[in-house]
Formats: sequence, structure tokens, C-alpha cells
Amino acid sequence: QLQACGGGLVQAGDSLRLSCQASGLSASLYYVIGWFRQAPGKEREFVATIRWSTGSTDYADFVKGRFTISRDIAKGTLYLQMSSLKAEDTAIYYCAARNGATLGSSSAMYRFWGQGTLVTVSS
Repeated sequence: QLQACGGGLVQAGDSLRLSCQASGLSASLYYVIGWFRQAPGKEREFVATIRWSTGSTDYADFVKGRFTISRDIAKGTLYLQMSSLKAEDTAIYYCAARNGATLGSSSAMYRFWGQGTLVTVSS
């Protein structure tokens, strides 16, 4: 089970940190967990992903240099630190997980999904 939180209303240029509590997953470390987002009227898109065991990451081009994905294995928590937020970052942000070690940007690769948290950036 994945539980995302930390969304809210912020102004352009502000920072925000999202969290995703991962529970009920196997004790195996062989997971990849990522963030996706869906803006109103748009399809869900990949934001960032991390290999749980090694911390290797991958990002969508539009967030490189602004967003950082990380994880705390002891706490079973995934994070997305977002800075220099723009109005176009407004979306519902979802965390998702998949078994295995291959980083991937396709939502079809992820089996487990959280309920999402809304981020609204005012310009």
C-alpha cells in the first residue's frame, strides 16, 4: 500500500516536499518506486523514479534540476522535493511501485498505486 501526502497550495517559485509511505510490500528491497502526475484534462505523466535498493534515479526532462526524488529505507518512505515550482506543475501527484530493479517511465510498468495528493501552484 502506498499513501502519498504533502500536497497543497503554493506560489510560483516556492518549494514543496511530497512524501509517500510504502507499507505492506514484501521485505525484499527489489522495488522501483516513482512519482507520476496528472494535470486537469491531461494524461498521467512520469516525473521521477528511484531504485529502492541502490538509490539510482531517473527524471523526466521537465523536472531535472528542480525536483529531487529520494527514499528513507528505514522509514519506508519515498520523497519528492520540488523547488522552483511553476503553474504548470499543478497536478495530482501519485506514487507508484513495481517489482524488480529496472527503472522505467511508463505508468503501465507500475503495479501498485497510491491515491494521489494535489499540488496547486498559483502564478
